[in-house]
Amino acid sequence: MDCLTTRAAPLLTGRASQRIADGLYSAAAELSRLAGWAAFDAGEHSLAQQHFVQALSLARAGGNAELGAYVLATMALQTMRRGYPTEAIDMARGAYERAGRDATPRVRAFAQLIEARAHARTGDERAAARAMSGCEQLLDAARGKESPTYIAYFGPARMASDAVEIYRDLGKPHVAAGWDAQCTMPAGHTRAVGLRLSVTATAHLRARDLDRGLAVGRRAVDILAGVASARAREYVQDIHTALTPWAREPRVRAWRSHARRQMNGDLGS
Repeated sequence: MDCLTTRAAPLLTGRASQRIADGLYSAAAELSRLAGWAAFDAGEHSLAQQHFVQALSLARAGGNAELGAYVLATMALQTMRRGYPTEAIDMARGAYERAGRDATPRVRAFAQLIEARAHARTGDERAAARAMSGCEQLLDAARGKESPTYIAYFGPARMASDAVEIYRDLGKPHVAAGWDAQCTMPAGHTRAVGLRLSVTATAHLRARDLDRGLAVGRRAVDILAGVASARAREYVQDIHTALTPWAREPRVRAWRSHARRQMNGDLGS
């Protein structure tokens, strides 16, 4: 935030060539998107939305439709997580169209992925599969091509990680487990691994596999215990909720006690 307000913002009021001005606006847009993502991760959704809207305006001012599309797709993800999947579908489609054919395939693939996730939340398997197929094709097209640094992280492993959640939400835990086997996250993505394991644990539990659900869930909790994130707490809470059918079993009580200790008591009863 300090970099955005005290360093980037004053530069936007200066005089510069069009090329440099566009670059400054794009850089400020990316900083604003990062600030929005941090607020989203902390559960401060109103603040996140403010930053995302500002990022869209800055990207537009810099003539950067590709970055604007990425911001809009990120907003769609936030909208889906807040419980509005239908609105998220419209936003993700808008991001894809906004990107246009000139955008790198990786940015367009990300918009398709978020659309697939939102369709899964509505239970529309056909539409989710169609969007996932589009995402896969675009990621294949992205191989060997340069992409903006802000989207460089997005590849097959990240898509597979999100596919676990997609098929869990569609009520197909065995398909979710198949995608989980393809998730090989690069070193340094500890939180992403913890979130994915949380989803995998809930998928196992929905398949009535308590043993694997507890084992994977414990790994997820132990990873996310050191992460200061509202989203991380929400994902652990999902495991806690999925364990409800076995609430009286001693090993489930033990798991819940362990999770409460690890998450500093921030877990439902």
